Amino acid sequence: MARTLTLAYPANLDMQKDGGILVSFPDIPEALTEGATVEEAVAEAEDCLIAALGGYVESQRDIPRPSPARGRTVISAPALVAAKVALYRAMREQDVGNAALARRLETVEGTVRRLLDLDHRSHIGQVEAALRALGQRLVVVAQAA
Repeated sequence: MARTLTLAYPANLDMQKDGGILVSFPDIPEALTEGATVEEAVAEAEDCLIAALGGYVESQRDIPRPSPARGRTVISAPALVAAKVALYRAMREQDVGNAALARRLETVEGTVRRLLDLDHRSHIGQVEAALRALGQRLVVVAQAA
């Protein structure tokens, strides 16, 4: 059965007394950022989201699923980050550690660590191969903004 992973999180944009915009994510309380304008705040929010999701991976915690937007601004993770999170979730669901996945891929454990590092510029094909080794398939869907 196909499962869809969407990493598009609703964000609250709140005007501050100093005129700046505070961005918070109800589903990821660790993710807070701000900007001088709405545009700047939204741009900063993507980096903030990636950092917070990376913290979940690093601390080996479950990544929260996004709640419905309900009219709020939605911040999406880039495709490579979403693919890496899908790999992380598949590994957790199947209780497959880094070393075990490395053996399946006939590589070293450091390669798997880099595949799970949301800041590392891995090749999407490597993430796809790792997902295949876990019986998963990566499918990308483009949506209107």
